[in-house]
Amino acid sequence: MIKERQKLLNFLKLFIDAVIIAFSFVLAYNLRFDDTWSPLIKYGPLEPASGYVRPVTDYYTMLIFLVPCYLILYRIFGLYDPQRTSGRRAELKGLIKANALGLIYCVAVLYLIRQPNFARLFLAIFGFINLVIDYAFRLCVMRFLRKIRRSGMNLKHILLVGYSRTAEGYINRLRVHPEWGYALHGILDDNHAEGEEYRGIKVIGNTGSLQKMLATNQFDEIVITLSINEFYKLERIVSICEKSGVHTKFIPDYNHIIPTRPYTEDLYGLPIIHIRHVPLSSSFNNTVKRSVDIFGSLVALIIFAIPMLIISTVIKITSPGPLIFKQTRVGLHNREFQMYKFRSMRLQDESEEKKAWTVENDPRVTPIGKFMRKTNIDELPQLFNVLKGDMSMVGPRPERPFFVEQFKEEIPRYMIKHQVRPGMTGWAQVNGYRGDTSITTRIEYDLYYVENWTLGLDFKILFLTFFGKNVNKNAY
Repeated sequence: MIKERQKLLNFLKLFIDAVIIAFSFVLAYNLRFDDTWSPLIKYGPLEPASGYVRPVTDYYTMLIFLVPCYLILYRIFGLYDPQRTSGRRAELKGLIKANALGLIYCVAVLYLIRQPNFARLFLAIFGFINLVIDYAFRLCVMRFLRKIRRSGMNLKHILLVGYSRTAEGYINRLRVHPEWGYALHGILDDNHAEGEEYRGIKVIGNTGSLQKMLATNQFDEIVITLSINEFYKLERIVSICEKSGVHTKFIPDYNHIIPTRPYTEDLYGLPIIHIRHVPLSSSFNNTVKRSVDIFGSLVALIIFAIPMLIISTVIKITSPGPLIFKQTRVGLHNREFQMYKFRSMRLQDESEEKKAWTVENDPRVTPIGKFMRKTNIDELPQLFNVLKGDMSMVGPRPERPFFVEQFKEEIPRYMIKHQVRPGMTGWAQVNGYRGDTSITTRIEYDLYYVENWTLGLDFKILFLTFFGKNVNKNAY
């Protein structure tokens, strides 16, 4: 069975990890202290400027305690858990956390036992080498496993209980990723006739035959995908699965009700499902993002001061009217604010301006305005909105009140975007969804940003704003 093979694989990974840690330790020692070939040596064959020479045996004694510590940390950070659906980033993130904590542990122990003569640079070299070699090893293992799974080996055998939209979604994902190594044997369902199929996966019986199916002991996992109106069967099905000892998963069929990534809170043993996870509702995350916004907007104002002055002069010369265009937009917590832009259109009636999209070859756009819109220069005054706190450097683009009232009735999840500050640029914009494009698709991208915010994602969006191939798509 797959469980036994997983145990063997984990044992091999653990053994090789121990070898890699020991090898990295020895290599780091030689790089730091061997004066015959190391480019890092400064003070002679052993250490130090203090004049005290610590014996090599002291370092190798440290290795005896270091290897178990690192292996335990690898286990804590899930590096020996099944990685079928995990990507390279998840593996790297776990390794970085484990190695960072391992180095902190080493330094803390040396401090507590008052051993100042161990080289800190040596520990840094060891941490870097160990991370690089172990990550390379794990990438090789991942590539090998995915290759053999595609060929039909090392498969995890799955039985679905319940034919629903969730079951179809699960099947779709497994069909797209054969390298995950899941073999679907069929579906048990009470509402579809035996023999019906979806993408080659057939209904092979009803839920009453589950116990008989489990007695064959040929399944590694049972995945419960009941439709929401059949949840009353859940207790019986889980009880049967638990009695057989087979690993069981439950994929709730509520995506059409809660189409997001909810998270669970434990209230003294009572699970509470939060409908939506918004990372920026955290005070810490919000403070970090706001600090980056203030610093970034100040730097950008200094960098773009001269281009903004030149654009201001050109606007004044080529088109009568005010230099800065102010427009009411809806921002954080549905509050209205005045958003600033360089004026790129001819003067028009305010009531008409509030209700009209800008379309391709719009006659209202001035010649210099067309250039500014294509290059996003007209957005630069929004740096002052960022400083004021009305906007962020990155976030969902704010919309006018007229359209907000319209869209919130047409698109049920539209107002969720107002749980974070609107941005000068956003995930939808760098993917080409701006201007006269599908508002529904744009909201999907905005909600992805709201629910998956990280500082790294912000920096990625800023990079794509300047260098992405889709950022100026549909800009007019």
